[in-house]
Amino acid sequence: MQLNKFFILSFISALTLISCDEDDNGNAPEFEERDPEEQAIADEDSINNFLDTHFYNYEEFENPSDDFDYMVRFDTIAGENADKTPLSEEENLEMKTVVNNDVEYNMYVLKVREGEGQQPKFTDSTLVNYRGELLNLSAFDNASTPVWFDLTTLIKGFSAGIVEFKGATGYTVNPDNTVDFNDDYGIGALIFPSGLGYFSSSQPSIPPYSPLIFNVQLLGVNEADHDRDGIPSWMEDLNENNDILDDDTDEDGTPNFADPDDDGDGTPTRDEIIINEDGSVEFPDANGNGTPDYLDPDTFQ
Repeated sequence: MQLNKFFILSFISALTLISCDEDDNGNAPEFEERDPEEQAIADEDSINNFLDTHFYNYEEFENPSDDFDYMVRFDTIAGENADKTPLSEEENLEMKTVVNNDVEYNMYVLKVREGEGQQPKFTDSTLVNYRGELLNLSAFDNASTPVWFDLTTLIKGFSAGIVEFKGATGYTVNPDNTVDFNDDYGIGALIFPSGLGYFSSSQPSIPPYSPLIFNVQLLGVNEADHDRDGIPSWMEDLNENNDILDDDTDEDGTPNFADPDDDGDGTPTRDEIIINEDGSVEFPDANGNGTPDYLDPDTFQ
């Protein structure tokens, strides 16, 4: 799937792009990257214009046909659609502020249905149906069948948006091994600026500095424990900034969420915590210094 290929390791800095045109000296000029804050303003204008001039297929959700797939679709308010309600006036459109690389961005989450199952944390794995589009509604990716994604590997806009939904409360496995999810999963769309997407990096069918749209269905959620140390990955975000890459207690270059010995004392983290039968986790502090044992290199077994 293109989404998976594009999103993995998206936290790595974008490559420097080189123009294909040659200058007067026969040398290809370097690509000059735009200022992120200035681009955020430009993208906000483009997104607001989209919200004012487009609507979603709310009538299909109000009166679904037998073959309706319950995916959000957008269209322009014009012609026979001139009387449609613009997205900017929808009560179920929410704005969310997200910080990425020290820049604040506004993204928009259209919640057609929030869902009634488990709500993912920003480190969890999610099972989604999706369609990716540009603001001109040209599609650049879609999933014909549900796909599992580790949210820690995705671009910021997608992971920050999908956590606003909940999955289904359950599912049924049919005799032919197909799966039907309960009809209470999250449905909606994510609209976000290029600074929460690929910014200056071009991708197939995605020009640089493109705001993105993802129409989504969130079917399932799995709480992730990437290093299998018994602590859910979201709990290893010690500074609570929604970035698990900058939490590295023993400063060994491996973030805590991927480090089975967080404090580097030679005792695995799993042996320095208590995992109760109900799955809850306790963090003993043997020497009473306010630092739990699994983060305290002076306390080990």
